[in-house]
Order: sequence, then structure tokens, then C-alpha cells
Amino acid sequence: MRLSHAGVLADVLWYQIPHHAHHIELGAFVVMPNHIHGILILNNADPSVPDPPLSPSQKRFRNPGKNTVSSIIGGYKSAVSRHAHRLGIPMAWQSRFHDHIIRDDAEYQRINDYIESNPKNWCRDKFRS
Repeated sequence: MRLSHAGVLADVLWYQIPHHAHHIELGAFVVMPNHIHGILILNNADPSVPDPPLSPSQKRFRNPGKNTVSSIIGGYKSAVSRHAHRLGIPMAWQSRFHDHIIRDDAEYQRINDYIESNPKNWCRDKFRS
């Protein structure tokens, strides 16, 4: 998959998420021409251990005090949009996103495999423009 300029931003900034959101690991991820797929792994934190203080860039990236999928994805989409507009790169996100809770290892593997195989299946994608 050859990425557009906006796609490069989306790709690079995805890997910054763990630096801005606490207790997050990243699973499979791919940027497609008209959408992205990614797995966020939310690790349960020990509630007796306080979160580290946020730097100014972390506060801009996400809603402080919230470590929800919605706030993480909202911060990610905002960061990509902000950098794209600053660089004069045309792009827009859908206002919503689809999320799904992965409940077991078999489901994780199925979704991981789907994400990893998505680029080679692009020619059959129903949303391909």
C-alpha cells in the first residue's frame, strides 16, 4: 500500500498513541486509502499507582483524565487533522468510528489476520473508490 501524505501522518501518529495515553499497547494497524484499522490494547492499571504527570504535548493530544477508546481515537484523529491542515494536506475523517471489544484469543487472531491481510484484499473492498 502506497500511502498518501495524509496516510503517512496517520501512520506515524498512530505509533505515538502509547506516549500520550496511559496503559495502552498497540496491536495490528494498517492505513488504507479511505480508512484505517487498528487494535488498541487497554491494559488494566493498578489503581493504587497514580498516572504520571502529563506534559503539555500530551495534554494537547488527548483529553486529560480520560483514557477511553473514544478519547484516545478522538485525540489521534485531531492530531492527524491538525498536522495535515498545518501542512496544507487535504483530508477529512468520518465523524464517528466503529469499535469492537475483542473477547478472546481466537477473536484477537481473526481480527489481527483481517487487518494484516486488508491491503492485499483492497481490490475487492466494497468501499474502494
